[in-house]
Amino acid sequence: MTESKARVLIAGAGPVGLVAAVSLLEKGIPVTVLEASADLAVDLRASTFHPPTLDFLSDLGLADGLIERGIKCPHWQFRDRQEGEIATFDLGLLASETDHPYRLQAEQWKLTEAARQRLEDEPDAELITDISVDEYAQDSDGVTVTARRKTGEAEMFRAAYLIGADGARSAVRKATGVAFPGLTIPEIFLSLSTPFRYDRAIAGLADICYISDPEEWFVLLRTPTLWRVLFPTDPSLSDEAVLDPVRIEERMQSVLPGEPYEIAHKTAYRVHERVADSYVHGRVFLAGDAAHLNNPLGGMGMNGGIHDAVNLTEKLAQVWRGEPIELMGRYERQRRKVALETVQAQALRNRALLNETDPEKRRAHHDKLRATVSDPKQHLAYVMRSSMIQSLRDLKDVA
Repeated sequence: MTESKARVLIAGAGPVGLVAAVSLLEKGIPVTVLEASADLAVDLRASTFHPPTLDFLSDLGLADGLIERGIKCPHWQFRDRQEGEIATFDLGLLASETDHPYRLQAEQWKLTEAARQRLEDEPDAELITDISVDEYAQDSDGVTVTARRKTGEAEMFRAAYLIGADGARSAVRKATGVAFPGLTIPEIFLSLSTPFRYDRAIAGLADICYISDPEEWFVLLRTPTLWRVLFPTDPSLSDEAVLDPVRIEERMQSVLPGEPYEIAHKTAYRVHERVADSYVHGRVFLAGDAAHLNNPLGGMGMNGGIHDAVNLTEKLAQVWRGEPIELMGRYERQRRKVALETVQAQALRNRALLNETDPEKRRAHHDKLRATVSDPKQHLAYVMRSSMIQSLRDLKDVA
């Protein structure tokens, strides 16, 4: 057994786990991070960072390098496949509310890379890869975790507290036995990445764009090197059919006809809307996808998880210094409220708007969006909500 009681153990070295680790180190609390993969993922997963997330990362010294390697996007759009631009939202209106009045498009691995470097520079931090949390036991003094190598060899770790930031299939969440109710979105999401420059081909296109259509909506997102295209896909199709190059080319041509598209990356995945019944289990806490899952429309999943990490570690630091552990109940109350009423609700609203087939309802949605951007007060209120600033402000009312 590793005798390291006077530290916090974190399962998962994704953005949420590593931000939690850096936040604890900033508060003088030693950490050990266990990661199931042999190395940190370098892929195209989440790519949108909202303004308050950048504010948090700036406080931790993690924002500047990320911003240098990303694209600042002060505008995002709703468009219609037939009508074109419906409404363009201006995050510059948030200049008095945040130090970062824009969305940043940067692949999440650029954040985890910077956070990992911080851990490697800290004597009170350790990152152990290629090891998975299996189960835990806790008592009045701490938590004992059993983790396993891929060879099956077990290792034991002792810590004061355990944070489960180990993703959608969280072993920590499963070990708590907590219910994870919700639903699975009917369609499969197909994500394609291409070097084609949509911004040069479509006049007035914002770098982040949601395109509605009664038959097939899609999303266009620009990253520093590629454009990502997200399509809903018939869930009855096999993976082979969904990823068939011929069908992919047909769908890309339906967005913008022209020369054959180069596809740099493709993936298809099912999307869930779920929130754990409880985030706090004695000395064990859930955060990020381990605590809540939602569809990617709005880019709130990773951002909400990072907000979890900041909220959790602020309170855990107080407990570390003598406050009663009951304080962690406030973390649960605050962040579950956001997951249910903001992150999940906004993602579902976005999907409903993109999916709407009734002509009159579509017209009403579009008219409402146009009216919103034309009214300064409504416009500001909308971007306060969509950027997740308002949800953080509202937490002050949650005891």
